[in-house]
Amino acid sequence: MRKMTQGRIAPHLLAVAIPLILGNFFQLTYNAVDSIIVGKFAGEGALAAVSAANPVMTIVILGVSGISIGASVLMSRLFGAGEEEALRREVATTLLFGLAASLVVFVPGMIFSGEILRLLRVPQEILPEATAYLRIIFIGFLFTFQYNLLAAALRSVGDSKTPVTYLAASSVLNGCLDAVFVWGLGWGAAGAGIATVIASAMSAVCCFAHIQRRIPLLRLERRDLCIDRALLRETLALGSVTALQQACQPVGKVLIQSVINAQGVGMIAAFNAVSRVDDFACIPEQSISSAMTTCIAQNRGAGQKARVKETLRVGMGMEFAYGVAILLATLLLKAPVMRLFAASGSTQMIEMGVSYLSLMAFFYILPGMTNGIQGYFRGMGEMKTTLVNTAIQISVRAAIVYVFVPRVGLRGAAIGCAVGWCCMLVNCAIRYRKVQGRYESE
Repeated sequence: MRKMTQGRIAPHLLAVAIPLILGNFFQLTYNAVDSIIVGKFAGEGALAAVSAANPVMTIVILGVSGISIGASVLMSRLFGAGEEEALRREVATTLLFGLAASLVVFVPGMIFSGEILRLLRVPQEILPEATAYLRIIFIGFLFTFQYNLLAAALRSVGDSKTPVTYLAASSVLNGCLDAVFVWGLGWGAAGAGIATVIASAMSAVCCFAHIQRRIPLLRLERRDLCIDRALLRETLALGSVTALQQACQPVGKVLIQSVINAQGVGMIAAFNAVSRVDDFACIPEQSISSAMTTCIAQNRGAGQKARVKETLRVGMGMEFAYGVAILLATLLLKAPVMRLFAASGSTQMIEMGVSYLSLMAFFYILPGMTNGIQGYFRGMGEMKTTLVNTAIQISVRAAIVYVFVPRVGLRGAAIGCAVGWCCMLVNCAIRYRKVQGRYESE
C-alpha cells in the first residue's frame, strides 16, 4: 500500500504509473496477439471479423467499468482520509453491484450480437464469424469487469503492481491458447475469443484470491457481503457519469468503424492494425493520468491543497516528455509494426497503415495533454467535466472521419483524432480555471 499524501510527487506517480503501463501493455498485448495470429494464420477475413466485433465489446466494457473508475476515486479518498471500515464496505458494495450489472449486460449481448453487427454494416461475408466471436467475448466480459473492479480497489491503496502480475500471466496464457486454438486447431476468430475468455477468467480469480490472502484492509468476510446503500449512491453518482464518459469514446469509435466498414475488408483490416498501435502508443499517457487521479484523490481527502496542484504540474510534464518519445518511436517503427499484422501479400493493408502512422505520430502528444488534465478532473470528483470533454473530442472526431475517410482514405481518421483532441483541450483550459479557483477558495 502507498500513501501519496507525503513525500515527493514524481516518485509516487512513477511507482503507480509504471506498473499500470506494464499491465495495460499486457492487456493490449493479448489483444494484439489475437490480431497477429488471426491475421497470419486465419486470413484477412478473420482479422476483419475480429475488428468489426471489437468496438461493440469496447463500449460495453468501458461503459460499465466506468463504475469502477468512479469507485476507485471514492476508495482513494476514503483511504487518504483514513476511513478503513468505510473503504472495505465500498469494496464489497462495488463488487456486488458489478456482478449484477455484468449479468444484465451479458444476457441481451448474447441474444442480439448478430443484429448489432448488422446495424454496423458489417460485410455479409464476415458476419457469421464476427457474430460468433462477439458472443464468445460477451462471456469473457463477466470476468473482465470483476477484474477491473478488483484492480481498482488495489490501485486505490497504492498497489498497482499486483494486478500487473496476474495480467502478465494471463497474457502468456492467452498467447499460448491462441497458438493452439487458431494456428493448431484452425478455429479462426472463435478460437481467439475462447483464448481471451480463459485468460480473463484467470486474471480475475487470481486477483480476488490475492486480496483475500494478502490485503487485510480489503479482505471481505461473509458478513461484509452486503450493499451499503449510501456508498452505492455516492459510487453511482461518480461512476454513472464516468461510465457515460467511458462509453462516449467507444460509441464514437463504433460510428467511425461503420464508416471504415463501408470502405471494404482491406481498410477494415488496416484500421484494426493501426488501432492496436494507437492503443499501445496511448497507454502510458492513460496510465500517468490514472496515477494522477489516485494521487490527487488521496491528497484531496487529506486536505493537501498544495500537493493537488503540484501533482497536476508534475504529471503534465511527464505526459509531454512521453509524447515526444512516442513520436520518434512511431516514425522509426511504423513499417515493421504493420508487417507484423499483415499476411503475406497484403501490401495494400501495409501501405494504408504506414500512411496513417506517418501522420498520426505527430499527433500523439495531444492525447497526453488531454489524459493528464482528465486525470486531474477525475481526482477532483469533476466527472461531469470529463464527460463533456470526451463528448466534444469524440463527436468532432467522428464528424471529421465521416467527411474525410471516404475522400482521403485512412489518413482522414488521423486528422479526425487531431482536431478532436485540440477542441477538447480548449474546453479543458477553460474549465480548469473554474475548478481550481473554486477549490483553492474552499
